[in-house]
Amino acid sequence: MLNYDLKSRRVLRGTEDTERFGLELAGELKAGDVIALTGDLGAGKTTLAKSIAKGLGVRENVTSPTFTIVCEYMSGRLPLFHFDLYRIGSEEEAFEAGLEEYFSRGGVSVIEWAERVPGLIPDDARVIVLEYGEKEDERILSCSF
Repeated sequence: MLNYDLKSRRVLRGTEDTERFGLELAGELKAGDVIALTGDLGAGKTTLAKSIAKGLGVRENVTSPTFTIVCEYMSGRLPLFHFDLYRIGSEEEAFEAGLEEYFSRGGVSVIEWAERVPGLIPDDARVIVLEYGEKEDERILSCSF
């Protein structure tokens, strides 16, 4: 499990709230930032990643890189490196795939399923936990920042 202190929490109602949060967050991001997303299947990690990309000005169609592990998008104000570690079996496998090398490439790294590689996530990463809310379209978003 990732070692983090959750400092803020909010209820997101519908994908519009998730998208709005991602757009706001993107406005604050700078080169080298790492966003570590955790949560169950369908909790909204990919929706959030797509909205961060949109907020960075990425023009390409952003999809979940489940089978390729990472997708690189260079058309925004900062490069975006979007990881999906669902199929990663170990930290060693992620390390061999070059995960950590992306952190110093001058872009923003958004990592879905970051809890699968806790030892590779930088201490200063922005950790976001997405959980199901009480209602079907609700999500609880907790952040380390």
